[in-house]
Amino acid sequence: MPGPAVPADANGSGEGLLDAVLADVMRDTGASVGLVFLLPPGDRVLRLVLASGISREIAAPWARVPVNAAIPVADAVRQRRLVWLGSQEEIARRYPRISIVLPYDFRVVSAPVTDGTTVWGGIVLLWPVWHPAQLSAAEQETIAACCRRAAPLLRQAADSGRPLGPADEPRLLPALHSREADPAQAVAALNCTERLPVSCCELDLDGRLTYINPAGAELVGAGAASLLGKRPWEVLGWLYDPGFEDRYREAVVCRQPTSFTARRPPDIRLSFQLYPHDSGISVHITPTAGDTTAAPEEAAAPSPVRLVGATGLYHLTHLATALAEAVSVQDVVERASDQIVPAFGPKALALLTVNDGRLRITGYRGYSPELMDRFDAAPLTSDTPAAHVITTGAACFFAAFADLKRAYPPAVHQDEMAAWAFLPLIVSGRPVGSLVLAYDRPRPFPPAERAMLTSLSGLIAQALDRARLYDANYTLVRSLQTGLLPHTLPRLPGFDVVARYRPAGHGTDIGGDFYDLIVCTPTTAAAVIGDVQGHNTTAAALMGQVRTAVHAYAATAGASPGEVLACTNRLLVDLDPDLFTSCLIAHLDHTHHRALLATAGHPPALLRHPDGHTDILHVPPGLLLGIDPDADYPTTEIPLPPDAVLALYTDGLVETPGTDIDDATNTLAGHLAAAEPENLDALADVLLHQAEQSAPRYDDIALLLIHTHDGQ
Repeated sequence: MPGPAVPADANGSGEGLLDAVLADVMRDTGASVGLVFLLPPGDRVLRLVLASGISREIAAPWARVPVNAAIPVADAVRQRRLVWLGSQEEIARRYPRISIVLPYDFRVVSAPVTDGTTVWGGIVLLWPVWHPAQLSAAEQETIAACCRRAAPLLRQAADSGRPLGPADEPRLLPALHSREADPAQAVAALNCTERLPVSCCELDLDGRLTYINPAGAELVGAGAASLLGKRPWEVLGWLYDPGFEDRYREAVVCRQPTSFTARRPPDIRLSFQLYPHDSGISVHITPTAGDTTAAPEEAAAPSPVRLVGATGLYHLTHLATALAEAVSVQDVVERASDQIVPAFGPKALALLTVNDGRLRITGYRGYSPELMDRFDAAPLTSDTPAAHVITTGAACFFAAFADLKRAYPPAVHQDEMAAWAFLPLIVSGRPVGSLVLAYDRPRPFPPAERAMLTSLSGLIAQALDRARLYDANYTLVRSLQTGLLPHTLPRLPGFDVVARYRPAGHGTDIGGDFYDLIVCTPTTAAAVIGDVQGHNTTAAALMGQVRTAVHAYAATAGASPGEVLACTNRLLVDLDPDLFTSCLIAHLDHTHHRALLATAGHPPALLRHPDGHTDILHVPPGLLLGIDPDADYPTTEIPLPPDAVLALYTDGLVETPGTDIDDATNTLAGHLAAAEPENLDALADVLLHQAEQSAPRYDDIALLLIHTHDGQ
């Protein structure tokens, strides 16, 4: 099956090269649909930047995909592995959200674009059902080669200071036709279809009519001029039914012929047979004789009331499933914005929440920060549509600025938009906030659209109400967690010490990572790093107990790191918490320029020597704390010369799904070796940034850096 065409003038640019990568992999694997997602450095959202073989409207729900979402491309990026789905049943079982929005039979694969150190994004390919249920070895290698080819292009663009970032909308590649059309043959083909009594028309992948012959126009009862460039179900009232549009979507996604029967008033039944291809859909229209009662598999004639189209219903359902996964207020804002702006048509969005009698701007998309600042903290008594819809509970729709001005004479046109919808966010009669949608063109807001937007606001209101409770709990648990960690580290002659702690990105769970620096004598100290198993209040409580015990034992004169771990271990066994703890202790001795290390199953420390080369300190391991009361923890001595850097960390800094932890530790050691140790704060930030840039992190991170020197 042919792939998409690459614009001839694009080959010299980074975007053009990426176009060629997608075109080649689609051609070589026979995929009918291809999508390219990018993950901006430090971001947690995949952005759809390139698509082929599908309409922008069908692709809209996937314009922004959080890396922690239950979506194949997110799993592929997060776990750095290929994700293959070989049947509709498997898609429904593993990824129900996709099955809800695209309830069709197709095959799909997602693969990460990575160069081993950085995940740049992912590629998604779809095939019709004729593809075998398994991905062949040759196809897997072709896809892997595509990703290997794309990664250096993205790195080169980033290194040159011109990274390929996401645009407002994904670019669509045109289809590659099997052969160039001969002008004479094209004219002859046109004349042929014009003369034939057979009724036919052509739709592009967006569902818009690009051609209809005279017989077809006569059969549907409308002139070609009124149909061209429009979707038939949006122009012909008797075709305005979600079932008809759904058959078009099925043809585009599955690339399989399909059909439906519709009744044109007064009582003419027409059969529409759809034949999809990479460049569009050919439609054969024939009158159907027989009983005027539609068969069960046929779509019934639509009611006079204009219904919401199939795409709108799918978008609304997709938003509902996305909001169901949102936990924080910021999650709700981001997921609502990710879905509403690309899927429902507005060019800008603002979400406001009620706080102490005022409307606060909680999130926005498409508006400037300066404009949002002007409306932030407006009182609920203000004469504005955003406040009015909250007090009345009724949505307001303004098809043009003149309508808005009539309703609110003080209004000033500040956002360069042409139409607005102001929607109240109310839960059980209690106002939560309001949602503002702005459109760049006048918009009539027919009843069906108003009903859909009102349903949308109800979904967001319920999600916001849940999220505000979550945020209150989140603030409470984070305060507890940070309260269990040292607020400051003591100053120690001959050593500079900095610490960093990064909580896991989401969830109300409390991490068990901890660190400490305990002064033993004027010239010695114990540096401690540890991680309690689990992420809950029990783990946090145990973390506080472990840190207190280690602090008390380490402060005992003459206690070696191994002895401190042994004492702490016996205490934990007596407490019987059903949780285990890893811990590493380094006893720092400035006078003798040495360190004594002991570990209880913790990731190895790193030592950067004065000349820059860095060692991974694989000291004899001991069991995790809390398992065996008689466990032994050997102590190892290492030199700690002036201008060396000792790095202690928890596994969240190096452990990501799909990555070998030894490789990740070696990469961390390489970053430490390449860094400048003079500014320890900057070094800590660099190590964290490089880890977070290489792949999304879902575990807490603790980092402790010790730089030795001769001064006081």
